[in-house]
Parts: sequence; C-alpha cells; structure tokens
Amino acid sequence: MATSGTNGVEEEKKEEEKEEVEKKVETEDESKGEPKGEGGKTSSDYYWHSYAHFGIHEEMLKDEIRTRSYRNAILGNKHLIKDKVVLDVGCGTAILSMFAAQAGAKKVYAIDCSDIIKKAREIVKVNGFADVVELIQGKVEEIDLPVDKVDVIVSEWMGYFLVYENMLESVLFARDKWLADDGILLPDKAYLKICAIEDGNYKDQKINWWENVWGFNMSCIKETAIQEPLVDVVDGNAVVTDVCNIYEIDCATIKKEDLAFTAKFKINCKRNDYVHAFVAFFDIVFEKCHKPVWFSTGPFAEYTHWKQTVFYLEDVLMVTDGDVITGEIDVKPNQKNPRDMDIALGYKFEGKYKEHDAKQNYFLR
Repeated sequence: MATSGTNGVEEEKKEEEKEEVEKKVETEDESKGEPKGEGGKTSSDYYWHSYAHFGIHEEMLKDEIRTRSYRNAILGNKHLIKDKVVLDVGCGTAILSMFAAQAGAKKVYAIDCSDIIKKAREIVKVNGFADVVELIQGKVEEIDLPVDKVDVIVSEWMGYFLVYENMLESVLFARDKWLADDGILLPDKAYLKICAIEDGNYKDQKINWWENVWGFNMSCIKETAIQEPLVDVVDGNAVVTDVCNIYEIDCATIKKEDLAFTAKFKINCKRNDYVHAFVAFFDIVFEKCHKPVWFSTGPFAEYTHWKQTVFYLEDVLMVTDGDVITGEIDVKPNQKNPRDMDIALGYKFEGKYKEHDAKQNYFLR
C-alpha cells in the first residue's frame, strides 16, 4: 500500500513549491520556440530556478542510498579517477565533484545552470578543493570547456520514473562532445521496471475521494487526478506480481532518440488479490567499478527520494495466483515541455471472473 511516510506534509509542501515555479506557460518565445510565462520566463527558466533553492538539494544529500552509492563508486574506485579529468554534469552543491577530487582527479569541471552553483563555489573553496574543482554556470549545450576531452563524466541525472526531467539528454550531449574514446560514465547502466499492487485504501483516499467531498460531487477532478502518476512510497507487501524490466539504458551507447520508447511487459500474479495500480521504479548500476556498485529505488529496497511511481487503474483487477497481465507502455517527452513525460499504458488481463483490455493516458508533470 502506498504511504505518505513520516515526512509526508513537508514533502507535499516541497512538491507544491516546485510545481509553482515549474507551472506551465502558454505564449510562445519566437526566437527559441519555448513557452513563456510571467516575466517572460520560459519553462526552462522555471526548471533551473527550482534547483536554485537549497531545499531540493538537502533532500538529495540526505538520501543516504543515493549519496553513499556515488561515494562508494568514486572513492572505492580511485583507479578510475586518479590523475583524470572529470566532468560533473548538473553538479548542484558539487558533492560528486568533491568526491572526485578526494579520489585524486587531476581536474574536475562542474557544470550547473542554476544559481545553486554560487553556493557550490563557496562549498568547494571552504573544503579546500578550489584548485582542482572549477565551477562553470550555464547550460551544458551552450558552454565551452577549457579542454577538448574529459576522461570521466559523472552525473546524477535520474528523475522520478527514471526519465522525468529528461536530464539524461544533457549528459548524452556532453558525452558526444567531450568524452574521450576510452572514457567512462558514472553511472553507466539503468533499468526501469514495473509490477502491480493492491492499493484499494489509498486509491480511495487519493482518487475516489473526489466523488463525494463534503457531500458535493467533484468527480471531474477525479478524472484529472487518475491521469497524474503518484510519486510515493509503496509497501513491498502490497506487490502482488513479479517484476518485469521495461527499459534499459546503457549510457555509453544510448542515443537521444532512444529516450522516447515503447516497451511490452508481462507480469505474473503471485497470490489471490486485487490489482489497483501499476508501479514503476528503477535500478542504477556503476558497472565500470572493480566491484559493481548498484542501488534500487524499488518497493523492496531502502527508501530513496525517488520513491516509486504509481499508475492507478480505472478498473480493479481480481487476480488469482498464476494469472498473467500483459501490457505495453509508451513514454515520450511532452512537446511543450520536454522535461515532462506523456505516458500511455495499455494492458490485457483474462481473469477467472472478468476480462480486461484497456489503455490509459498519464501525464508526469
């Protein structure tokens, strides 16, 4: 069952703040074709502004699974970093850059477009890495580096549902422009997965609740609410199927056009129960390490700030042990704001009591 966790109120407040600065805009910027909002800012401007606030970085730094995995991959594999030129894409507070400096990097170029880089400069200086780590503010696609090639690219590019915010596209740009032929990326592999859960109580609280709000029918909002995937913590005991891989990323070879994808899936039911939602999560692997470092964001793993992504179904599936659910998921960046994701999820189920053949559209904003 999805639960809001001990910091539910605080996390919802952060999400509301982020949604406010990333709100959608309607008029067109004639020079760039980007939508513009209040003050003439584009959707990209709102995105970078959201990352200028320390709160979002605090949440990521306090994510022990995330931060420890990167530290172990870098400091536990100094042979990959020592005397090398490292590029940190989307450096934020420069934590990964400082790990690389600790590991003996000859030079680290840390890039970020948001104003958090001003604090990062202070952080790097006060920790004694100013001679090694050079911070550059700007978009990866628009800046120049003082070198032609780098040996290592490190980045924490993953968003909710792995691909939300589409930051990997910037990493691929940096890879194609600056990474040496024998260079490496950290991390280098990612796997997006799907399963199904019983989540009736929480679905009632988040979706069906709109049918009767203090005696009033607000079902029109329910129709919108079910189209927005819920990012939340899922209890592993709620999972009623096995897990299926639906998308694999090899950072060394994937191309920009591969970031929009369609994948089929097949999951097997493990007990008699009901299915109210599909759940997606991802695993990250640092395969180039001497001993691979990896972590999971799944419902059976320790908490990460990515949580899981829940896709509630309009129907309720009555499943029995051994039943099979098949489906297809189509994921692509939104045309107006490519950092958002448009997701179409179709599924078929031939149950003992009823057959289902449906397709739902979701919008990850």
